[in-house]
Order: sequence, then C-alpha cells, then structure tokens
Amino acid sequence: MNDAAISGSSTAGGRTVLLVGATGLVGSACLRLLMADPTVSRVRTLTRRPLAQVPAAWNEQGKLAQQVVDFDGLEAHPAWLACSQVICALGTTMRQAGSGAAFRRVDHDYVLNVARLALTQGASHFLVVSSMGADAQSANFYYRVKGELEDGLKALGYPSLTIARPSLLLGERAEWRWGEELGKRLGVLLPPRWRPIDAEQVAAALVQASRLPDVGVRLLENAQLKKIALTP
Repeated sequence: MNDAAISGSSTAGGRTVLLVGATGLVGSACLRLLMADPTVSRVRTLTRRPLAQVPAAWNEQGKLAQQVVDFDGLEAHPAWLACSQVICALGTTMRQAGSGAAFRRVDHDYVLNVARLALTQGASHFLVVSSMGADAQSANFYYRVKGELEDGLKALGYPSLTIARPSLLLGERAEWRWGEELGKRLGVLLPPRWRPIDAEQVAAALVQASRLPDVGVRLLENAQLKKIALTP
C-alpha cells in the first residue's frame, strides 16, 4: 500500500486512529475495540509482521488500513503516520530482544520516533502502554527505559498524552511465561494496585481514554486502568 492510498480519513468527522503494535496482547485487543467503535472512521496499523486472521467483515468495511513496516525507516513514509490519535502498544521483552540495547531500541527509540512523526502529521493525542514502576532514575533497567520514554514523550508537547502503567499483563500468549503463570497464582495475595491485569482491560481503558477531550498529560495507574475498563 503506497502513501497516497492511505492518506486522509475515510469518513468526514470521524477519528483516524493509528494503532502501533497491533499484533501483541494489548494491541490486538485494541484493534478489535477500535473496529467496533462507531466514533472511529479509520484504523491504521503499523506492525512488524502482518496481522493474522483478519475477519472478512473488517475488509468489507474498508475501515482498516494495514502497513507492515521497518521501524528504522519510518521517516521515509510520513503519510503512514497521518492520524488524529495514536495508540501505541509496541514493545518487546529482554528475552525476545536479546540485549539491553535491542530492548531499548524497540521500547524507547521506536515508540518515541512514532510519536514525533505522528505529531508532525497532525496527531493531537498519543496513548501509550508504559509500565507500573516506570522511573527514569530507577536502578532497574526496564523501569528506567520506560521512565525515560515517558519523559521523552512529555517533552514532545502533545495536546494530550495518556500513559498507561499496568502491572503484569495477563492473556493468551503463543509462548509460555513463568512470570505470568506465577502472577496468575499469587496475584490475589498482592495489594490491589500491584495485582496483575488482563490485557483486555488495558486495551479497553486506552480506547475509552481515546474518546476523552485533550487535557495534557494523563497517567493511568494499574487500579485506574481496571476501573476505566469497566466504564460503559
């Protein structure tokens, strides 16, 4: 799909939402919700691999525009990032990335670059999945990278920036993760604010937040995400 084919909104007055990381747990749940949302006229996805098993009805709607990208080369295709809002659920793990530098490139550099480019293309609201405990001064590498990302996004000056800070994410994954299994078993013993959260709840909270007016920086901690997800 070329730049011209995906430029502009499909329906006057509706929102065009750019969804980054649509193949992951949170991203795939966001995609289902956005496709069912009548206030969204166009959903654009930027992914590193094609979406799997796209319902035929979505193709018939003409609402979904998919783009498989190399995140190192986005500057050459600014029209791919033209949108009203961005929901970014892009991320990896240290194990998948293979090194701290590779993890930082995905979870910090790619996300920040998407935000910067989308802002130049007219986006007014950036919504991102960060992490509980995110802190640029943290001794923990993971939390430090997430905190540095948050600081970088704030510095861009978006009219509205929504930062979701979930605890351990639960959901059906292709690979088994011992930490998630442990969280499922022991989560009830933790204080409510630290308990694992279902990826579907995070997605629902993000999509709900995308409908709110621009208000500057909005932080959604773990307990708030669960509460917002239950809002009709």
